Amino acid sequence: MQWLRVGELARRTGLTVRALHHYDEIGLLAPSGRSGSGYRLYSEADVRRLHAIQTLRHLGLPLGDIAGLLEDGGPDPGHLIAQQIESLDRQIAQAAELRARLSLLRDGLMTGSAPSMGDWLDSLALMATYGKHFSAAELQWIFRNWKRIEADWLVVRDLVRGAMDRRLPADDPHVQQLAHRWMDLMLHWMEGDMDLLERWGHMFRTEPGAQGRNHAPPGDMIAYIEAAIDLRMERLLRHVDMADLRRMGHVPYTEWAALEADVQALMDRRRPPSCDEAAAAVRRWSALFDTLCGHDPDLRRKLLAASAAEPLLRAGAPLGPAVRAYLETAALASAQRHPAPLDPHAT
Repeated sequence: MQWLRVGELARRTGLTVRALHHYDEIGLLAPSGRSGSGYRLYSEADVRRLHAIQTLRHLGLPLGDIAGLLEDGGPDPGHLIAQQIESLDRQIAQAAELRARLSLLRDGLMTGSAPSMGDWLDSLALMATYGKHFSAAELQWIFRNWKRIEADWLVVRDLVRGAMDRRLPADDPHVQQLAHRWMDLMLHWMEGDMDLLERWGHMFRTEPGAQGRNHAPPGDMIAYIEAAIDLRMERLLRHVDMADLRRMGHVPYTEWAALEADVQALMDRRRPPSCDEAAAAVRRWSALFDTLCGHDPDLRRKLLAASAAEPLLRAGAPLGPAVRAYLETAALASAQRHPAPLDPHAT
């Protein structure tokens, strides 16, 4: 039988001789043997018991409770090891989460001049609020994606504030157009992940501390635009479902605006809808709408039907009524000249 003296056991386990003596004194780990000189000697069974003691200690149990658990041979060693692995996995996950959150704080604070105490406190409070709703990995992804929409968002936010100042109602065509742009930007930001988008919206509705910070909308703006969005969603969901919405693509507002400007120029020059320039504009229109539909013909049909049936949806479309009417006429003219007809509608 192999024996270990107390000093060697302490060295090989990383414990102190004093700790092993204490375990002996309280009856938790009594050595199975003694040398002729009176030194404590530990057997293989003692080492197994010591491993069980340390495993339970790492799980947070006090020494007094451990003694009772180890009576009658104690728990199964394999089960203890499995518990220890599970505990370590939790610690690793917590450490990874903490590291990710510290990285978020660093990225948010360590730019430009040294942050003040107020900067630290504001960031810590905001991170605590975000942490109630999102993991650090989700927040990193959300903040990284923010760059995709930041410039457009700042424009839309200011336009919404202007509509609020003018006291425009939720069903006003201008407000509906802003609601369309707001929804489109949010979906593009979250890459169509409706779960993330719904949690983000819930956080801003229920957490006043998140509102109005870092370009975030204040509470009154959230309530104002959500009233317009609710009207729009009620009409839209008569024709599509949430799965359809998740399949939708994104068309930057600048592309709609460029098409609007080019078609308006054709109208100003009194170019007929049957001209080649008008046919090219219809093809652009159709291509943008195809992108919006995620290149899904079934979704395309549904959205065309929704647009035709719901005046409020048309009111909020990115193309104005006059431009739409010109393009619809041009589409019909193109359909008469070509065997493959083009859609006479778009968003």
